[in-house]
This record gives sequence, structure tokens and C-alpha cells, in this order.
Amino acid sequence: IIYSFTCIVKNKAPAEVQITAEQLLREAKERELELLPPPPKQKITDEEELNDYKLKKRKGFEDNIRKNRTVISNWIKYAQWEESLKEIQRARSIYERALDVDHRNITLWLKYAEMEMKSRQVNHARNIWDRAITILPRVNQFWYKYTYMEEMLGNVAGCRQAFERWMEWEPEEQAWHSYINFELRYKEVDKARTIYERYILLLLFLKNWIKYARFEEKHGYIAHSRKVYERSVEFFGEEHVDENLFVAFARFEETQKEFERVRVIYKYALDRIPKHQAQELFKNYTMFEKKFGDRRGIEDVIVSKRRFQYEEEVKANPHNYDAWFDYLRLVESDADPDTVREVYERAIANVPPIQEKRHWRRYIYLWINYALYEELEVKDPERTRQVYQACLDLTPHKKFTFAKIWLLYAQFEIRQKNLQGARKVMGTAIGKCPKNKLLKGYIELELQLREFDRCRKLYEKYLEFSPENCTTWIKFAELETILGDVERARAIFELAIGQPRLDMPEVLWKSYIDFEIEQEEFGNTRNLYKRLLQRTQHVKVWISYAKFELSIDGPDRLQKCRQIYEEANKSMRNCEEKEERLMLLESWRDFEKEFGSDSTRERVRKLLPEKVKKRRKLTAEDGSDAGWEEYYDYIFPEDAANQPNLKLLAMAKMWKRQQMTDESENLPEKDTTAEETSPSSEEPSCFCFISCPG
Repeated sequence: IIYSFTCIVKNKAPAEVQITAEQLLREAKERELELLPPPPKQKITDEEELNDYKLKKRKGFEDNIRKNRTVISNWIKYAQWEESLKEIQRARSIYERALDVDHRNITLWLKYAEMEMKSRQVNHARNIWDRAITILPRVNQFWYKYTYMEEMLGNVAGCRQAFERWMEWEPEEQAWHSYINFELRYKEVDKARTIYERYILLLLFLKNWIKYARFEEKHGYIAHSRKVYERSVEFFGEEHVDENLFVAFARFEETQKEFERVRVIYKYALDRIPKHQAQELFKNYTMFEKKFGDRRGIEDVIVSKRRFQYEEEVKANPHNYDAWFDYLRLVESDADPDTVREVYERAIANVPPIQEKRHWRRYIYLWINYALYEELEVKDPERTRQVYQACLDLTPHKKFTFAKIWLLYAQFEIRQKNLQGARKVMGTAIGKCPKNKLLKGYIELELQLREFDRCRKLYEKYLEFSPENCTTWIKFAELETILGDVERARAIFELAIGQPRLDMPEVLWKSYIDFEIEQEEFGNTRNLYKRLLQRTQHVKVWISYAKFELSIDGPDRLQKCRQIYEEANKSMRNCEEKEERLMLLESWRDFEKEFGSDSTRERVRKLLPEKVKKRRKLTAEDGSDAGWEEYYDYIFPEDAANQPNLKLLAMAKMWKRQQMTDESENLPEKDTTAEETSPSSEEPSCFCFISCPG
């Protein structure tokens, strides 16, 4: 047998005779017909045969019991058989023998007691139940059967006594409810109340208190019911309180038409229960206000709900400034100033732990909103000033600062007609932490006040601090221009373009040129263009210079413009950026189209480059080969070095055209595949005409 399980099957071919599931089922059905029929029923005709039958059956039962005494089912079958023959004494003896074998078998006790009850042996049954609950007091089924039997017999006192014995074992909730319902069936409300008092103090569950209160309400004891609710709130305290208790309490008061009590209950609960545990409470409070309250009451519910939500968020993460903003917006719309101030103070107390500006960007707006609230809503200028000052004292100006705070503080002082205070604030800001925004804001402030001398001094300070800032030079010159001091503005521009380092020199030069054009100093403008071209040969400068000459009314304006284009073309012949040179020639071509003759147009057309497609080898960062790249190159005719390339290009085009003509004559049909894969005849690759026979 062991070998048959451990051997390795070498022949895995299917068996010659295959057996299907259908065949197996059919054979099983056929074999059922082979079963022997049951023996014939025996009919007992006299008492002697009956005694023989009883003796035979008893011997069989006794043999089964003797084989295995622990099989209780054999005992029960034996006892039930004796019971069916009305042999109650024998059955009782069998049950007693079985209990000697296993007295903890629940089924045995139940069958034994049921037999006595069927036989109307009440005292015997009572004795059995008493023994059962004494031996197995935790089996609730014995107690239920026992109390039910006593109640059916009308023995109310005995039933109550059984319940009292049961309650001494502190059973589960259903047992207490059974006892209470028993007393209520006999109109014993006081006794039921006493049971409830024992019950709620023994099983400390909130739902039991609610059931007790509803019991009192159901029987018309309103004051008792209210007292139970109040005791439950006091008993469980704030740590173990639950929203269901307050919901039930509020509904009770609502049925009694005590609407103010209901509101007090809901508000009391919302102040003490966390938001995530009070969803049902909010829902019921909202429904109550919709039914019995006004619009203000409904808004209070919504505000209270959102307030709890924000409180949970800021408790979870005090540095979540977005949550503080939402919370403050909520309380500002509804609460009194003292409450709003309290929330603001809590918010600004959460200073970012790291002194890096990116961590302070959101936090600083708490101070700004606080100051604006005090100024605009509460209209308390002194407290607003204190808020600004506290914020500036807190900010680490040596590491970073916020120009917005300084500017808002200064603007606040101006609104309070304290001009000296505003200037003092801005002066302190520039002295502690000079910044472009601070200087620019201070200048704009003095401009609005029309203090131009102060503006000049501030511009000078600004340029000492940041001489490379072209925008500041331009604004300073514009100020002098507006004030009518042209020479001073020109001197500022001259100083500006003489700086060794500028952030936007092209903007500065353009502003200087536009200034001279506005003053109609065309000679100065030409000199500026020439000075600029000495520094840079950018194509846009040449084009702008040409357009400037074209815009000046005069008999020789076209000649001067054309001359500038000529000079630009000569100077840009050695320019590496061929696109810029092409841009210049296209601008020149447009000029000649509008103002030139046929000869000048033809001359410019001959200067335009030929656009060719080329390939170059790419190299990766590590020096490996990265493939080939196609790009467009421009070949200018007037460049002497490019003349052989132009000849080679013309010959390549001619050879390509000849090849296509020969192929079209030799082939009867057009070969679309070859045409699609062949390179463009108009833009041949450079390797194409290097390999051509021409």
C-alpha cells in the first residue's frame, strides 16, 4: 500500500476504457434497486407478545448504554421510549441514571423537565428546574423555562422569586428586560422601576439609561424621565458621554414642547463632544431648528458645526494656517470682537519653527488680516498700531523681512493723518532691511504726496543701493522729464548707460533713445545709435536705427535708411548667427518693396541666402555616439567662401532633375514607394551632392 502511494507513474497515457461521470451516476442508481426491502411490520396481538417486545427493546437499549455510557442520545432515546409507553417511573429512573453519568448536559435536563411537565407532574418539574439552576446557573435557558412554567401556573410569587434568584447572578440585559416585562404584565410599575435602578447601575451602558428614561416617559412620569436623563449626563460625565444620550434627551424635551430646553441641550452637547463624534447630533439639531427655529437659529447650527470642524483641524495641526484663515473668516462673520481677537491670538501664537521665509509666507498674512480687522471692523487704531508693531518685532529682519507689512503700516499711518509716523516707519524699514519693494513703495508714497524733492533723495538712495536696476534709472529720468528738467533727465540717462553692470541694458538704451526722439533731438539720437552699435551689433539695433531714419521727414531719408542697411549687412557678414543676418535682409527687402526701385529690389534679392538641409553627428554627454541630426543652413551668395558650394548645389540640382527625367521615361508606371523614400529635390541633403557624379 505504501508503495502504491510513493511510486512514480511512468506511463501517463490515458486508460483504454474511459469512465464518465454520467456512467458513474447511472451505476449508482442501478445499485439502489439491489437494496433489500425493509422487514415486515410486527403486529402485537396479546399481552405476552407485548411483554416480549418490551423486554427485547429494553435489552437493546441497555446493551447500547452498556457499550458506551457517555453517549447521552442513547439515554434520551431510551427514556423517550419508556415515556411513550406511559412508563413515567421507568423514564424518570433512566434520566436520573443519565444525570449520574453527565450532570452538565443541558439537553438532558431540558428533556427531563419537559417530560415531567407533559405528565403534569408540577412538583417533580419544579424540583428538576431547581436542581438544574443550582448546578448550572449560567444557562439562561433553564431560568427562562422555569419562570415561564411558574407564570403559566399562575404562581406569580414563585416566578418573582425565581427571577430574584436569577438576578443575583447578574445575567445579561435580556434577562433584566424579561423580569421588567414580567412585572409590567401585572401592572407593578414601582417594582419595574426598582429593577431598572438596579439594572442601570449594574450594567453601565448608556442605552440602558435611555431605556429607563423612555420607560418613565411611556408610563407618564415626565419628571422622573427628565431626572433620569439629567442623572445620566452627570453620571457619565464629559469623558464618556455620547451623542445618542443628548439626542434622546432633546427629543424627549421636544415632545414636551420645551424648545428652549432643547436648544440648551444641543448647545451644551456640541460644546463637549468632538466634531467627528457628533454627526447625528448636528443633523438632529439642524432638523429641530428647521421645524421650530428661525433663520438665525439655523445659521447658528451651521456656524457651530463648521466651528467644531475647524477646531479639530487646528488642534490636529496648529501650523495649518489655511485652516486658521477659514476659521477666522467664519468667526469674523458671526462672533463678537472679543471672540475674534481670541482666535487671532491663538493663531498668531503658532510661530513657524524654522526661520526661513518660505515657512513664514502664509503665517504673516495672519498678522495682516488681524491688523485690517482691528482697523476696518473694530475701528480701533491704537490696537491696530500695536498689532503692526508686534508683527515687526517678531519678524527676524536680519534674515528676511516682508515689505508688505512695512508698506501697510505706513499706509495705515497716512490714513490716520500721521504723516510723520508713516515716514518714520519707512525710514526704519530702509535702515533695517533695504529692499527694492520698500524703496519703490516709499517713492510711490512720496509721489502721491507730491513731495518731489524727497522723491529725488529716495531715488538717489535707491540707486546707491541697487545701481544695476535699469527700471529705477528710467523712472528717475521720467520723473525729471515730467518736472521739466530735461538736462537733468539726460544726465541721469548718461549716468545709467555708464554703469559697468545693468540688469536690462536694452530697455535702458531704448528708453534713452525714445526720450531723445520725444525731445526731437535727432542728432543726439543718431549719436546714441552709433554709441550703442559700438557696444553691440545686434540685428534689432540696426533695424531700429534704419526705421528711425525712415521716420524722420527729410529729402534724403530713404538714402540714409538704405545706407544703414548697407552698413549693417557689411558688419554682419562675419556674424555667426545666420538667422539674424537673414532677419536684416528680410527687413531690408520689405523696405525696398515699399520704397525702392526694381534695381534695388533685385540687388536685395540677390543678397538673400539659399536654404539647404544638412546633417550633423551628435555626441552624448559621455562622449558616445548619439546619432545624426538634420538642420537647415543658409548660404549667402556674397560670401566668397560659399561660391564653390553654390556651384556644387546648382550642379546637384541639375543632376537630380536629370535622374528623375530618365526614371520617368524608363518606367511605365509611377513608383510611389521610391518617390516617398527619395530625398526632396528642392532641399537635397549635403551628402547627396557630395556623392553625385557631377
